[in-house]
Amino acid sequence: MIPHKGHRVYHARITPASRLGLRDQTRGGPSVIPGTGDGGPTIDSALTRRDKTELNVRWSTMHIPTLREDPAEAGAPSHRLLLRGGYIRQLMAGHYSLLPLAVRVRLKVIGIIREEMNRIGAQEILMPIMHPAEVWQRTGRWALMGDEMFRLKDRKGADMALGMTHEEIVSTLATELSSYRELPQMWYQFQTKMRDEPRPKAGLMRTREFTMKDSYSFDLDAAGLDRSFEAHRAAYLRAFERIGITAIPVEASNGSMGGSGSTEFICPSDTGEDDIVHSPECGYAANIEAAVSALPAADPAADAVAALDAPAGFDTPGVRTIEDLATGYDAPADRQIKTLVYVLDGAVTLVLLRGDHALAEQKLIDATGAVAVRPAEAEEIFTALGAHPGSLGSVGVGDLPIIADLALRDRSGMVTGANTDNVHLRGVDVARDINVGTWTDLRAAGAGESCVRCGNPLKVIKGIEIGHIFKLGYKYSDALDISVSGPDGKPVKPIMGCYGIGVERAMATCIETHHDAKGIVWPVAVAPFEAVVVVAQQDNPVVAEAGEQVYRGLLDAGVDVIIDDRSVRAGVKFGDAELVGIPLRVTIGKRGLASGTADLTDRATGETVAIPLDDIPKHVRETVAQALAGSAA
Repeated sequence: MIPHKGHRVYHARITPASRLGLRDQTRGGPSVIPGTGDGGPTIDSALTRRDKTELNVRWSTMHIPTLREDPAEAGAPSHRLLLRGGYIRQLMAGHYSLLPLAVRVRLKVIGIIREEMNRIGAQEILMPIMHPAEVWQRTGRWALMGDEMFRLKDRKGADMALGMTHEEIVSTLATELSSYRELPQMWYQFQTKMRDEPRPKAGLMRTREFTMKDSYSFDLDAAGLDRSFEAHRAAYLRAFERIGITAIPVEASNGSMGGSGSTEFICPSDTGEDDIVHSPECGYAANIEAAVSALPAADPAADAVAALDAPAGFDTPGVRTIEDLATGYDAPADRQIKTLVYVLDGAVTLVLLRGDHALAEQKLIDATGAVAVRPAEAEEIFTALGAHPGSLGSVGVGDLPIIADLALRDRSGMVTGANTDNVHLRGVDVARDINVGTWTDLRAAGAGESCVRCGNPLKVIKGIEIGHIFKLGYKYSDALDISVSGPDGKPVKPIMGCYGIGVERAMATCIETHHDAKGIVWPVAVAPFEAVVVVAQQDNPVVAEAGEQVYRGLLDAGVDVIIDDRSVRAGVKFGDAELVGIPLRVTIGKRGLASGTADLTDRATGETVAIPLDDIPKHVRETVAQALAGSAA
């Protein structure tokens, strides 16, 4: 990556204990070394194996390479601020190095998710990132995943893949389950995923390499799956609230995952890529790919007026669009039949909608189960129908599959193309004149349409997907032959669910909703540090010593703190503290010392209060504790 102009390094000091994360995040018990578990060696006892005095006086300079200017390649606020704040650096498109601050945030996000997963009884595992092709071929997803799967061969020529998800792998582990008494099981991991995104963008929001918390449930029956699903749903909502992200559960498509039940968790944001159909009155929410709405019933009397005994052709020179036909030929869009031509797994297929409706392509995929889906090319269309787009229709077509949206069912007096260039047909009766093979919901719900639950007008909002949970059903149990002995001794196939959260995406989403013109405004629970001590006049020995004492006092009080003792102007230090988003700033300066106080500034509100020096550790600790308690309420 080419260095940006205006690059500067934030040299802030941390102690080894803080740097290594040796403080117990629960605050309720002794500090323990990560991985030792409850009752493991405390920091103090661990130091008996080293030179404790040496460890207490050593310090490290933290690498925080902040930037003075916004990087040209960054658009989304999270991307811009993660780069400017010295959190990440790009290696290549979709691949980022996480620098020390980002690693600290990532670990805190993981810690929150882990606590909530453990709370519902899930057990942590870790599965390989490289998978043999065979297991993916058994489920049919080797072909289904297409170009987004990184594929390679080992030295023996065997086909391999880098895991983009782990349903197949966890299912191989589940083949060792033998009895219904071992169910339910919920297993989760934090693992790197690799997806060859065609357009990685927005920093950590859409990458090709990322950390996923994915979990999997195995239950004896559908009722058990419902319980596992609801347990995950509740755990996700708690985790997102603690992280500081607003999360709306929305109905969604299962896509390539299989199964029948799917819920996304969406954070409302103008920078989001997902359109969410939402009714604030009743709470209905669904991704545009799965959303439905209530339409007014067709007017049989109006259809009767436009009906004919047989379709009648009329010339439409130059007509190419729905609007062209509506404007000059007394054919309003809601009385037109729109004919789209798709190629589904190699088969040319006609897709019919009302003229004023848009296709939700995912609904077409879900309805047909097609793996390869694309609009037909112009040459394919002419070969199949003998006309060009603008004059296409399905009347009299008997040799091609036809899929129609439910809004066209039982309609008459409709207008559509005649499959002759510059000619259309009036008086089309759908049941009489068109050989529809499949009726299904295909249209994209729109803003202002009526909610299917409460009847109020729907709204469409932008949002960021931050989590997704699926009811997989028996797809993987069938494909990988998982079974246990049931209560009656007969074999029973476990029913599965899977559940995912993108860790780095959650970090980026948190920034999207917590930032201002000065930089990031981290919630305390996931901030890289809870407080920063800023020494305003580092060249003044009295001020420097006071800053050191306050810093040590905060460490002793259990505050996750960093000290900025660089020999630069106080304004530069203030700007960097605001940019990187540390929630609390303790400023030690000559003016405050003259009155025996330090300034405590809240990053979120900007409010500053003078606190007696001796009270700083207690006051900051209590402020942090209150913020954490509020996020976990």
